[in-house]
Amino acid sequence: MIRPATPDDLAAIRACAEAAYARYVPLIGRRPAPMDADYAALVAQGFARVAEVEGAVRGFVTFWPKDDHLYLDAVAVHPDAVGRGLGRALIGAAEAEGQARGLGEIRLYTNAAMAENLTLYPHLGYRQVDRRMDQGFDRVFFAKGL
Repeated sequence: MIRPATPDDLAAIRACAEAAYARYVPLIGRRPAPMDADYAALVAQGFARVAEVEGAVRGFVTFWPKDDHLYLDAVAVHPDAVGRGLGRALIGAAEAEGQARGLGEIRLYTNAAMAENLTLYPHLGYRQVDRRMDQGFDRVFFAKGL
C-alpha cells in the first residue's frame, strides 16, 4: 500500500534510507544525499509517500513541485523488500501526484554509480537529458512527460 507519510513514519523512513543507500557509500566516496535529508520537513509539507507491507514501512519516495515540473528527489526500498515492485509503485505515486497537480513533466537525477537506475528509469519511460558533474557528483539527469 502506498500512502502519504506521517510524522509517525520518520524513524522507518530514516532507517530505510540508511539501509537502501549504504551500499553506495564506497562507490561514491561519501554518503548519498538521501541518507541525510530532512525527512521531517518533507513529510510535514506532504512531499513524501511510503510503501507499507504487512504494517511496516518498506520504502518511500520524496518529491515536490518545482516550476513547471515535479522533481523526484529520492526513492528507496529496504533491501529486504527489493524485488516486490515497491520502487516502481513509489515512482508511479510520484508521477500520479505530478499529474494531479497538472504538471507536464517529472524530472530527477541519479548518481552514475547507481548503475541499476541507469537502466530502470529508461525502462519506465524516462529519457536521459544530461550527464555532468554536479556538486562533486557524477549525475545523470532524466525526464518523463506526464
